[in-house]
Amino acid sequence: MRGVSTSPAQISSTAEATPQSLCAREPHVPAERLVAEMVPPPRFQSARFDTYIPDPQQPSQAEAVRVLGGFADGLGGATASGGGGKGGLGRLFRRAPKSAAPSGPRGVYLDGGYGVGKTHLLASLWHATPAAPELKAFGTFVELTNLVGALGFQQTVRTLSDHRLLCIDEFELDDPGDTVLVSSLLSRLVEQGVALAATSNTLPGKLGEGRFAAADFLREIQGLAAHFRTLRIDGEDYRHRGLPEAPAPRSDEEVTKAAYAREGATLDDFPALLDHLAKVHPSRYGALTEGISTVCLTGVRPVPDQSTALRLVVLADRLYDREIPVLTSGVPFDELFSEEMLKGGYRKKYFRAISRLTALSRDAHG
Repeated sequence: MRGVSTSPAQISSTAEATPQSLCAREPHVPAERLVAEMVPPPRFQSARFDTYIPDPQQPSQAEAVRVLGGFADGLGGATASGGGGKGGLGRLFRRAPKSAAPSGPRGVYLDGGYGVGKTHLLASLWHATPAAPELKAFGTFVELTNLVGALGFQQTVRTLSDHRLLCIDEFELDDPGDTVLVSSLLSRLVEQGVALAATSNTLPGKLGEGRFAAADFLREIQGLAAHFRTLRIDGEDYRHRGLPEAPAPRSDEEVTKAAYAREGATLDDFPALLDHLAKVHPSRYGALTEGISTVCLTGVRPVPDQSTALRLVVLADRLYDREIPVLTSGVPFDELFSEEMLKGGYRKKYFRAISRLTALSRDAHG
């Protein structure tokens, strides 16, 4: 076990099994799996509009449910130009005929702070849309861009062009190259009659703000914004509404003992895990955590740089999607990111990661 100071001899004799290590995992995800897994993650498999509880103090939340319900109903008669064939790679090489581009926005864009239930609403829309699962796709922005990397641009267009709906969670532009890629992809899909839905903590016309502002990229961003009707969702972070303060980190020994006592747990030294994440593509972080019951980390400390911080954000999202508790020693999660990071262009991502990791820490202590 890398970097863990407590030896197995110190662990109780009642221990069930030696914990795994995330650092020992090097997942490989075939293209077929990338397509098949474009569905809402386990945390949101049961998400429905009627299980979303709007805050009565925030009328925008109830309004979002109403608008999205109508949007889903409106997709009942919509048929993307590719027709209703079976899903999977069988569609990759079938070229769909072009249809006339629909007038007006062909998508909805859920904008709001972290923890207001945007992903719940996006998953509810996916479930409510009257189409077979293979004609609906749900994925994060990272997963979508990786699909293009795995299949190629043209094959990705063919794969998704006969879908009725494409849902993109955590929509953000971290790189100017992504701007052109996603703008081109979504434009092609809209031409094929695919409806779009996305969530973000940033208005579509402000994507990439504070990171790049070249005129060419701003034009691409404005082109993306034209595809969406924006729904603003206000409110406080539901993950911590009315809950006690986040639990304090444990000692290294306590975390290690817990890892040995919990079947399916992993145990890693935090700096070693950060190093390992740099060697695994972020699109594989979901596979990295597959089959894990609890993530135990010793020696948590502030992340050293922005690239490392952004990788940690993706890992936090995948852990949260899969409802995997996180037990740690070291600094609390609100000290993971420097003051400079929390004031920079990626600040909303960092606050979301803190919110989600704190919720998972509470789950672990519970």
